[in-house]
Amino acid sequence: MSRHNESQPQTIDEYIAMQPGAFQPMLQELRAIIKSIAPQAEELISYQVPSFKWHYMLVGFGVNKKFCSLYPMSTSINQKMADELNGIKISGTTLHFVPGQPLPTELIKKIVLTRVQENETKAALKKK
Repeated sequence: MSRHNESQPQTIDEYIAMQPGAFQPMLQELRAIIKSIAPQAEELISYQVPSFKWHYMLVGFGVNKKFCSLYPMSTSINQKMADELNGIKISGTTLHFVPGQPLPTELIKKIVLTRVQENETKAALKKK
């Protein structure tokens, strides 16, 4: 039941369901990791990818032909965490993971937590 041509996904559940079976468990795991760190974040589809918003855009995830990807939506993450990102396939600010291989759960949690803190700091500064 592929709906690729019919419509764009409206929810993260729909997005995951539209992806190849080999990618779905990793996408579910990425979602669960993000929600475990940022349960307050709003889930939405933005630019056709599953995204999380807390004050501002927080992180997103998605797939391409070969990888599941995490979009930190921040250029500073790569600089702040350069040592920890060693060994991770990265293009721009996007982190890529091979479906079927274990996710670097602690690294992903740290990225999401860092993004929550960045967004909260930015929101607090705007209120002043």
